Amino acid sequence: MDSALQTAVRTLEDISNQPRKAWCDSLEVLAEEHGYYQPLGDSYAAAFLDDAPRLLVTFDSHERATERTDNGYPHGMTLAAQQGWSSLTLLSHGPDRSADWFRAPEVYGYFDRLVDEGFFEDFDQVVFYGAGAFGYAAAAYSVAAPGATVVAISPQATLDGRLASWDHRFPETRRMDFSSRYGFAPDMIEGAEKAVVLYDPHVEADAMHAALFHRPHVTRVPCRLFGADPEFEMMEMDALAPLLEAAMRGALTRRDITRALRSRREHNGYLRRLLSEVGTGNRPFQTVLLCGHVLSQRKRAPRFRRAYDHAVAMLEEQGRPVPGRSKMPPDRTQATA
Repeated sequence: MDSALQTAVRTLEDISNQPRKAWCDSLEVLAEEHGYYQPLGDSYAAAFLDDAPRLLVTFDSHERATERTDNGYPHGMTLAAQQGWSSLTLLSHGPDRSADWFRAPEVYGYFDRLVDEGFFEDFDQVVFYGAGAFGYAAAAYSVAAPGATVVAISPQATLDGRLASWDHRFPETRRMDFSSRYGFAPDMIEGAEKAVVLYDPHVEADAMHAALFHRPHVTRVPCRLFGADPEFEMMEMDALAPLLEAAMRGALTRRDITRALRSRREHNGYLRRLLSEVGTGNRPFQTVLLCGHVLSQRKRAPRFRRAYDHAVAMLEEQGRPVPGRSKMPPDRTQATA
């Protein structure tokens, strides 16, 4: 039988078009009914939804939640409720984007109080999750819950100019303090039972941050061709939920990650980036294999059809066999012209 929280989440209204204040009010209504909502200064809040003794801790913002979810509610909050987990969502809702790193005394104090109250000790399993700036926050504040699992997608390790002067992507953080409490994320995950850092190695700055998370209990997973925003790609592929489900079971292995990311083989964005890589690299054999896979699954894929025909012509010119040619469907566009 579904819990009261699961039932409530199924009937949530769309708040994706609400301004910041109204959006926060909507989250407060849900949280007060099933847990609590606590403002943390002018730019932050914490929303706790109480259900099972498994807790998903996530970090999100008004901008990201309203842009990336169907109903405007933070993805971690609704995913946890659907799975029957409790959730603690730290919210950044101010107009200043630098707030997304959650570097504020109000947030420090909130986690200090959770530690003093033994809040995390009430849960059998705790998972911290975030991506980008929120991945940094997930790693940094996981120190408050020793034994937790951390899942971070393309997180920053720090933006302290003395350690990460090579990352010029976030000018709004130049004057922020990353050297005080909860500061250097790779040090803050020392108490975690396990941490997984996913990133695209082709994004140089993300790869350099990931290298700073070099610890024995950290699994770094290169996700080639996922781009500068791997979280968005994983949500599009329906791969994020399986990753967090495995983490909550305490069984997030490389095999689980590989299985979850296997859906990239059918994801148009990933396949297009892969085509750009093999197609511009003078690799006709690989291009034929890739385009043949796509064309066998789709009725219309003109970009892949053109690349396939060009690669076939190159192989024929070189006197090389064309793989899978007998299994290729006809070009319906030409057949009906």
